Amino acid sequence: MRAYSLDDVHATRKRKDSWWTVFLVDPVACRLTLLVANHTSITPNGLTRFSLILGMCSAICFASGRLVAGALLFYVSFMVDCMDGKIARLKGTGTAFGLWLDYVGDRIRVVCCAAGLASGQYVATGDVSYILLGAGVAVLDLFRYVNAPQMKRVREVVKENRLGRLTPVESVVTVGHPRPGEATVAAGHTVHAGHAGHAGHAGHAGHVRPVEVITPREPMRVAGFEDRDGNPDEGRDGKRAGRPGGRGGRRPKLPRRFGRLLARHRVRTHLISGIEFHAAVFVVAPLIGPVALVPLSVAAGVLLLLNEVVLIYRMWLFARVVPVMPLVQKAPRVSV
Repeated sequence: MRAYSLDDVHATRKRKDSWWTVFLVDPVACRLTLLVANHTSITPNGLTRFSLILGMCSAICFASGRLVAGALLFYVSFMVDCMDGKIARLKGTGTAFGLWLDYVGDRIRVVCCAAGLASGQYVATGDVSYILLGAGVAVLDLFRYVNAPQMKRVREVVKENRLGRLTPVESVVTVGHPRPGEATVAAGHTVHAGHAGHAGHAGHAGHVRPVEVITPREPMRVAGFEDRDGNPDEGRDGKRAGRPGGRGGRRPKLPRRFGRLLARHRVRTHLISGIEFHAAVFVVAPLIGPVALVPLSVAAGVLLLLNEVVLIYRMWLFARVVPVMPLVQKAPRVSV
């Protein structure tokens, strides 16, 4: 068995990740991944199942009112969930089923923990606000993970349209006199403009077929909303995309410096995502105590919802005029 190093494990980390994962999970998860990779034969799917079991134990602790134990188990469950991807990339043992299992396991863990937290506090206090809290956490999490694949589909449509926006092909009409820089093919030989006079000596000059020359109409840049890290692309003519008249200008120096600082540490620029939301609801708030459950969860939920609204708005800006299928014009072929 190959002996892996910590650098090998670090190479499997995502290019950008949530600040919670980068600073509070990966430092421990990478070292545990190294131990698992070098001393066990546990598969990524095995780690995913173990993570789900820990998540169920966390939900049971929440339901019985043991908030600290539930918070610690949820943290460990998430850390193991981070390890399965690293093992899969490190050893090349990931499977398509593992992707599904990881996705569904995350949803089951969150819904069960939300139900356990809500029921446990309702039984202890009789306050119906905890039931509403649990329902809100589950609905918001499910909305985010239902919305994400749909936004991905829209990004793919935008990308296909950008790649499809090419000028119609130009055909070489005159045999032996192609345009400068173009080429003809005669009897399997490519003849450029500078050597077109020799095309008749290729063997079958009368069967010269045109070569399609495709010239991009514009750079094939994908719309700015694709970058969920908040770095909008420039649109046509070098103007800022998504602004009326292209009046975007350059971003202020402070946000750009802040973005570069986060990028150096692999941190995504949207500082509240599903991971931070789960950490606030199931780790930070329970560790503080029952008094923090409702206010901290509501604050994290509002921030997450605002982040999703911003992403949807950016998607609308860049995709509202994009057709579902790319419109590719075909130039008529001219017989030679």
